[in-house]
Amino acid sequence: MRQDRIRNEKLNKSKTGGYSDFAIVILVTILVIFGIVMVFSASYYKSINDTGSPFSFLTRQAIYAAIGFFIMAFCSRFNYKYWKMLSLFILTASIILLLAVFVIGETDSGATRLIRLGPISVMPGEVAKIAVIIFVAAYLSTDSKLILSFKSGVLPMLVLMVVFGGLIIMQPNLSTAITVCGIIAGMMFIAGLQWRYVIGAGLAGSAAVGFLIMFGDKVGGAHWKKRIISFTDPFADALGEGFQVVQSLLALGSGGLFGLGLGKSIQKNLYLPEPQNDFILAIIGEELGLVGIMALLIVYLLLIWRCFHVCLNAPDRFSMLLCGGITVMLALQVILNVAVVTSSMPPTGIALPFISYGGNSLWIFMASMGMVLNVSRSSRK
Repeated sequence: MRQDRIRNEKLNKSKTGGYSDFAIVILVTILVIFGIVMVFSASYYKSINDTGSPFSFLTRQAIYAAIGFFIMAFCSRFNYKYWKMLSLFILTASIILLLAVFVIGETDSGATRLIRLGPISVMPGEVAKIAVIIFVAAYLSTDSKLILSFKSGVLPMLVLMVVFGGLIIMQPNLSTAITVCGIIAGMMFIAGLQWRYVIGAGLAGSAAVGFLIMFGDKVGGAHWKKRIISFTDPFADALGEGFQVVQSLLALGSGGLFGLGLGKSIQKNLYLPEPQNDFILAIIGEELGLVGIMALLIVYLLLIWRCFHVCLNAPDRFSMLLCGGITVMLALQVILNVAVVTSSMPPTGIALPFISYGGNSLWIFMASMGMVLNVSRSSRK
């Protein structure tokens, strides 16, 4: 009888979860390994120029990836319900970091976006992404009808957008501000936001962009006006605002269908600025061609689908919104990065998830995937 009871307990455990979504682990591993290879290829000449060694960016990215896998493993075992209890603390800490960057942050290329803590640098804008996901999921999960109320549901989210978006734009960092606001808006929609608010937000955003284009020079927004209109014809200012986009388009055009071959990019030879960062997709297109980019996008689509699958099968409203916010963040950053690299939108400097060089973005995304894995462990199969 005792053996039968133990066997039944194991069977019940297998029915109610206990195992993570293995497909997500495989897809993330593929992206991270591919990212390490492409960071090495894209940074080869820049690394020699900066440090005298071609392996400096490769070594650091490999270390970031190793730490990232430990972070993902920890988050996959950390009960997602604790994130709800810590949501307000995490949000407060994120705001403090965003304020601290103006006091102790380092300025690079006219932007103050990171805080140096010894050998480690923290980018408060990246931390803000996961902070708002956890907080919004916790807040909107308290009552399923909360989002239907403008005063109690919509207005607090708008205030959150203004606070985080405003602090991040002041760095300035338009891409991260767009991402954070887009995440909040996407989670509101998942929670059940009424369509009239969606349409109103779209009209308000379009009006704001139009106002900036027409009157940006008169209201102190000349820089943003140039950034917004430069993508329409980057070759008109090929040595100024459109330089990076022009080099990106030349790289994509040179790659053609099948690419020049891995490691054979021309634009990475000190033509395309920081090729291992936000514009690494251009190097991928030049070396692996359209086929390589399409293969990469298919992997992203599969990962987004698996995350969305976990979202749909989440055991409660908080975990559903948590996974939904992470899925929105992943999809939004992929779309924005591809749009920037192909000159389909103004250049905003946004990392390609799991691929672009850097520890902060990689760790945030791998921690997020760990959270999704933990929810999948708790979901009923």
